[in-house]
Amino acid sequence: MTTLPADHFDADSTTDEVLDGLDLNGRNVVITGTSSGLGIETARALSARGAHVVGVVRNIDKARAALAEAGASEVDLYEADLASLESVRAFTDRYVADGHDRIDVLIANAGIMACPQGSTTDGFELQFGTNHLGHFLLINRLLSLLLNAKAARVVMLSSSGHRFGDVSLDDPNFERTPYDAWMAYGRAKTANVLFAVELDRRYRSQGLRATAVHPGGIVTDLGRHLTDETINALIEARSGAEIKWKNVQQGAATSVWAGFVADADAVGGRYCEDCAVAPVIDDVAHTPGVMGYALDPDTAAGLWTLSEHLVGETFSAGEIQLR
Repeated sequence: MTTLPADHFDADSTTDEVLDGLDLNGRNVVITGTSSGLGIETARALSARGAHVVGVVRNIDKARAALAEAGASEVDLYEADLASLESVRAFTDRYVADGHDRIDVLIANAGIMACPQGSTTDGFELQFGTNHLGHFLLINRLLSLLLNAKAARVVMLSSSGHRFGDVSLDDPNFERTPYDAWMAYGRAKTANVLFAVELDRRYRSQGLRATAVHPGGIVTDLGRHLTDETINALIEARSGAEIKWKNVQQGAATSVWAGFVADADAVGGRYCEDCAVAPVIDDVAHTPGVMGYALDPDTAAGLWTLSEHLVGETFSAGEIQLR
């Protein structure tokens, strides 16, 4: 069966429609956050087409039960808590020691949203530390396996919430800035885009491409921290703009589209939504689109340097160098 052209899909497309006709046998895929919502659907859709899928989760028992219910019990599971650098390091060491020699697609799906102020195990602001730094460390420590694939892709799940704020290279942990749950989420989601921009710039000549995606508005466990106060703040921040809701099959579609269907040169270093590359905008009320600051190459390079400093490791061509 011949698949439809990549530009045929839109906001209503589902994972099964996007992947229709694809044979993914022999493809090695790593997905973080496969215990609920979009992660489960992404893992199900890819494993159903023959991909060998590894899920990285905080709670293996919860993930195993949820995947089995979704018909994806063949997904292999590893434990890691993105809010702990020690846990991320333990996972990557274990994954390599188990003999995995190649990753074709890595989908950074896990995340938290608009939570009360808190800190990771290592003392970083919780949303920045979990959504960005945890993935930054995990992906870089597996970089040699991505490069071994010769034509690998990294898909970072960002959000339209990146419009709530640019990253702060001077105050990433809100030590001098009054904490706001949505601002912190916005900074973390902008960081996800900027990480994809710099990762793509550094390694596209070696065949590794990276992109960021906005899945859309989906009711999942991601919203578990929302309160009446934060919901009202969200409505106010959006200036009354209506949210177009998706189901999980539609929400996960852009992730698999960017990872397996879209042209690598089209999506590399870009931000995608509704199964398309999003336009660059300068008005937070405009949709679809990505704010220009989220694609700024100088900020992306600065964030990379800051992130290496914060996690205590530098990365070059897949080699880990301890500071």
